[in-house]
Amino acid sequence: MKVAILGCGAIGGVVARSLRDGEVPGAELVGVVHAGPTDPPDLPVLGIEAATEQADLVVECAGQRALAELGPSIVASGADLLVVSVGALADDALLTKLRDTGPGTLHLCSGAVGGLDVLAAAAREGGLSAVRIVTTKKAPTLVQRWMDAEQQERIRSTAEPVELMRGPAREVTAAFPASANVAASVALAVEDWDLVEATVVADPNAPLTSHVITAEGGSGDYRFEIRNHPSPGNPATSGVVPHAVLAAVAKLARPTGAFA
Repeated sequence: MKVAILGCGAIGGVVARSLRDGEVPGAELVGVVHAGPTDPPDLPVLGIEAATEQADLVVECAGQRALAELGPSIVASGADLLVVSVGALADDALLTKLRDTGPGTLHLCSGAVGGLDVLAAAAREGGLSAVRIVTTKKAPTLVQRWMDAEQQERIRSTAEPVELMRGPAREVTAAFPASANVAASVALAVEDWDLVEATVVADPNAPLTSHVITAEGGSGDYRFEIRNHPSPGNPATSGVVPHAVLAAVAKLARPTGAFA
């Protein structure tokens, strides 16, 4: 399976180099689509058209805006698309384009969060009455451009945990695009954006990035806690994410003998 990577940062760079070095049996890197001012010297760089012509699978590691801009043309070209920035799929029109237009197939990466298979099964069996996710990260990584100067300084200087936002997953994902993809993943798993309540907490003393998911419904009660080390290349994301991407690529390249 020939693979192109969209984005070459803390996630895409790790994925591309692992594929280049033959670490995923059955998958071969054809190149990276890179928008930065300086191309990575150790990786082949392609334009988006060349990437979709050469690749069986394009892996999006470039953020929600890049997915919205380039995703529809990727699946329209016939290449499959593996999405990391699932928060962009809060836009129903974009999700429909990527999922239903084709001929390429849309795949989603679980990224930094687990338990999605159980939540999906519970939602299908007896329905869920409540789903919540609380994400806690080091405070400076949660500063956003839309915040005013006073709020930004409050987050940077806080000595105690501060709840920054609580609301429907769709709203929280839009407000924290680099940090709340996990909330979008949960909403997509249970197929109900309005049911999932998401909370973002800035904690200056948080040693790890934490996601606590709770759910109640007809099939049972569930609680998952995920605590990830931040990525050394980008503390706003978890270091496990590129390896979740590589695991997803491996399943697509050789789908037998793995959990679906």
